[in-house]
Amino acid sequence: MHNLALIDSHAHLDDAQYDGDREVMLDRARAAGVVLIINAGYDLPSSRRAVDLAAEYDFIYAAVGVHPHEVAGLPADYLDTVRELSRQAKVVAIGEIGLDYYRDLSPREVQRRVFREQLALAKELNLPVVIHDRDAHGDVLDILRKDGAGPGGGVLHCFAGSLEMAAACLEMGFYISFAGPVTYPNARRPKEVAAAVPLERLLVETDSPYLTPQAHRGKRNEPAYVRYVAEQIAALRGIAPAELARAATANARRVFGLPGEEPEI
Repeated sequence: MHNLALIDSHAHLDDAQYDGDREVMLDRARAAGVVLIINAGYDLPSSRRAVDLAAEYDFIYAAVGVHPHEVAGLPADYLDTVRELSRQAKVVAIGEIGLDYYRDLSPREVQRRVFREQLALAKELNLPVVIHDRDAHGDVLDILRKDGAGPGGGVLHCFAGSLEMAAACLEMGFYISFAGPVTYPNARRPKEVAAAVPLERLLVETDSPYLTPQAHRGKRNEPAYVRYVAEQIAALRGIAPAELARAATANARRVFGLPGEEPEI
């Protein structure tokens, strides 16, 4: 089978797990048909690294922001730093931001405040947002309904919510992104949602180095494996992988304002 031309819409390429072979890992991604990668920051240092990587590689773009795990103890001027980073070339989104009530590594009231502050910044800058939501569906929806994401819209990354939550997010103009869990045999809910989301609002990602697809589960994830996500969703929907890839790639270009058209692979 020919490689699928895909955009990995969410990865953490600056993670220390890649320090020994980052160049080789990125070469594998290109060889596997990955045409662009969005590298998402999760705190101020990783957001800076995301900006640096995007400057170094023509096929990498950056999202900058503070993940809910990292919001406790932020400096008072953190938002100025995110704003400054967001103005760097090739920064295409504010993220990843949101709420995580599963691990609860930061106080929930601080998570909510910082999420809302970063949503407001994205609106001010007319940038899309990349949203992390784990076991916080009600509060994420509540904040999105009240605060909104602005005309830049955004993405619910590695979506783990219900069909009803997906419908509510779609109604607000968001895109829904799926990662490795959609390939897991017992992942009933992601499969159900991935089969139902309108094709023009669906993205694929790896969240590398985490959430490795079933075919390589137990090993480090990497962008080359995004095709397993695309192939699984295509199978769930009863369409050709190439059709799914074309749609997901066009959607990523649209929401993140990315240049170019797909080469034939």
